[in-house]
Amino acid sequence: MNNTCLDSYSTTFSDRQAMQSYHEGLTRESRWQHCKVNELHVEPLDEASPLYFAPEAFASGTSTDAVEDTAKNLGLAILVNGGLYPVRTTAYKSLLDRAKISGNALTKLKRPVLAEVLNECLNIYSSEALVLIRDEKVSAVHSGDMTDYSVLPIDELLDILGKKLDERFPGNIFERGYTDHALTSASWRMPAQKEDLLGTYAALLKAQGKIKTADKLVPGVRFTTSDTGVASAKVSALLVGGQYPIHIGSCIAVDHRHQTKVADFDAALDQLFAQFTTSVENLQALLEIELDYPVNAMTRVCKKLSMPKKAAVEAISMYEMAYGGGRATAHDVFMAMQEIPYIMKTDGAPESKLITLQETMARALTLRWSDYDLAKAVEY
Repeated sequence: MNNTCLDSYSTTFSDRQAMQSYHEGLTRESRWQHCKVNELHVEPLDEASPLYFAPEAFASGTSTDAVEDTAKNLGLAILVNGGLYPVRTTAYKSLLDRAKISGNALTKLKRPVLAEVLNECLNIYSSEALVLIRDEKVSAVHSGDMTDYSVLPIDELLDILGKKLDERFPGNIFERGYTDHALTSASWRMPAQKEDLLGTYAALLKAQGKIKTADKLVPGVRFTTSDTGVASAKVSALLVGGQYPIHIGSCIAVDHRHQTKVADFDAALDQLFAQFTTSVENLQALLEIELDYPVNAMTRVCKKLSMPKKAAVEAISMYEMAYGGGRATAHDVFMAMQEIPYIMKTDGAPESKLITLQETMARALTLRWSDYDLAKAVEY
């Protein structure tokens, strides 16, 4: 297992209780500290920085590994309530937000210059900041106003979701959990609810001769959340049983804002069945949309959704060779697009990137496909 302080750290879980226990420990060990924005002070921490050679300058418990890893990555340290901590890459955007600055040029600045710019801007604001210190580093610098950011402990969300699934979807099976410093996800399959959730869809697939697809797909859900500002607490609908899960839409989502509490997530879960059904209906509707130029439509939709070019071009080529000409449905094209995350997974893309990609790809379910079904070919 990698050192948990490293920015690249990630871990997976095959057991629900193991994931629950891990996040309970993470909650106990994490520190959420309030301070004024203008009391934050940033220092450079690249390999040329004096701090790189002064581990004693950092807060107690900061290892040499944490310092060296930060020097290779973001290259900044920050003073919070009298303690100096390395800054994780996950904190960069929220730190810029507190300083109220942005722009690609900032990343190109030498670290002493970037630290100076940040300090000049942070010094202007007396608003509250909420700093997450986890695994030896500052992992996020959120707004300290609960209307802007609300802490939703991941272990509590997992516990409530697990109990709700056991109550509403008996026989559910925990598939896999994943955690890195930016994102946490977990997925379940629900074979006992296949008829309730996929019965009509499966029957339509069989009527179109797609018997193998109808037989292998079962309903599932994926939970995602983040303490660093990259995702709300959400549960999404999946179809599992193929070579890679198919994301068909978000069922419920609770933002880390507006004084949101874990109880709000619990209440939202009561809509899970109904929202799952809506996601399946959106997918099912694609079976009725016939395309005259499916390869062109797939290319245009992939461009519209900003799919990664290399993987998209490969998936489009595979579909073009497989479909054999003639008409096809939007459902055929959407299923062909599922090769994109599979290709990227094979190429070693991180799981957090694959989850974001799938969520974006699910937008294809609500597009007006006639806008993309054009005779004129298009280059990706």
